[in-house]
Amino acid sequence: MNAAAVLVVEDDNSLREALCDTLELAGINVKAVADGSAALRVIENEPVSVVVSDVHMKPMDGNSLLQQLKLNSPSLPVVLMTAYGSVENAVKAMQEGASDYLVKPFDADVLLNMVNRYIGKIPVSNGLIAEDERTMKVVSLSERVAAADATVMINGESGTGKEVIARHIHNCSPRTKGPFIAINCAAIPENMLEAVLFGYEKGAFTGALQACAGKFEQAQDGTILLDEISEMDLGLQAKILRVLQEKEVERLGGKKVIPLNVRVLATTNRNMKEEVAAARFREDLYYRLNVFPISLPPLRVRRGDIIPLAELFVSKYSTNQPAPVLTSDAQYSLSRHNWPGNVRELENVIQRALILCDGKAIVADDLQFEIEESEDENVLSFSTVLDSSLNNDLKVKEFDLIVNALRESNGSKKGASELLAISPRTLRYKLAKMREQNILIPGEQP
Repeated sequence: MNAAAVLVVEDDNSLREALCDTLELAGINVKAVADGSAALRVIENEPVSVVVSDVHMKPMDGNSLLQQLKLNSPSLPVVLMTAYGSVENAVKAMQEGASDYLVKPFDADVLLNMVNRYIGKIPVSNGLIAEDERTMKVVSLSERVAAADATVMINGESGTGKEVIARHIHNCSPRTKGPFIAINCAAIPENMLEAVLFGYEKGAFTGALQACAGKFEQAQDGTILLDEISEMDLGLQAKILRVLQEKEVERLGGKKVIPLNVRVLATTNRNMKEEVAAARFREDLYYRLNVFPISLPPLRVRRGDIIPLAELFVSKYSTNQPAPVLTSDAQYSLSRHNWPGNVRELENVIQRALILCDGKAIVADDLQFEIEESEDENVLSFSTVLDSSLNNDLKVKEFDLIVNALRESNGSKKGASELLAISPRTLRYKLAKMREQNILIPGEQP
């Protein structure tokens, strides 16, 4: 069971106790407060899986609480409880972002069924979304290792959210009140990385006009994340190994040894065993870092996260209130895409869609995928790998496929694009090419 609690927000003492008793008897972790302001304070400091809130409360009512949560924790499920005569208001609240509502009075089973629909979902925490079963396993594993002080190596493709998992480990650990310092080893020039990590004294090198603490010092009593550590130079790897072994650091140009109380996390997008075998990464440092390995699957494998992540980014980047909704065709397109750029690509796609949409809804045509043309072109024509003569023959066959698909779908371009497994935008591009060559298109006047 997820350790995150169900938060009950109800100003009636008797009803609040009854709700808590019902949930606790079912083995559900429960927190209870009397108004929206108290609920916000709990959510700021403790993990919450779902909020069950009354509508009519003072000083902050359920609707005001909902508005605040949609701004601060947009993926946290909120269930509103309302009297029979206020059902219209509850429906309006759902349009504004509530997950569902309960009409008083309701049976215990109704409450339990409602809560169990959302209890398995882990809410956003520093960008963390975990609704796919594979991601939930990774999050559960990270929470278990967070309690220990072991070094963790997080492996995954670029853009999968490795730093988000690292932050979650820190937030769930006894070091949560200490600093979390992240440094991208691939983004800093090789000749500067040592000074950034270890710090330096005044005059240690040209331009060192004053002493500066390094990232290890800055992370004292907290956590340091060595992001993309596989990009680190072999010489610097040896110095990192010594820091991990001795738990102390010495600034460049300095003579004082500084004891460290720092937890180390590392991430990589490479196969580290292959890097070690190729002598690009020190074997002793690999085993020092790989005490507890965590592998984060790519987005195309954890498809249950795609729509929740998309909705998070819509809320995050939308300038409209309420934020535009993702239509079913848009959700279908997002779910079908292969996401070679993972979560980072999804974030970019949503930002572009918000520019193109009408402000109320994001439809499939608003989604501009990266490398979409090359992918779809390869599916049908293979034009990038065949010579021109063979390509011309394939173009004819490609046009035949499109014509047949249009006939089977009775001229529906949407139906044809689904049959061909290409996007509507790519189909429109193909049809324009066919018109240029005076090819008769089913459903269009000659």
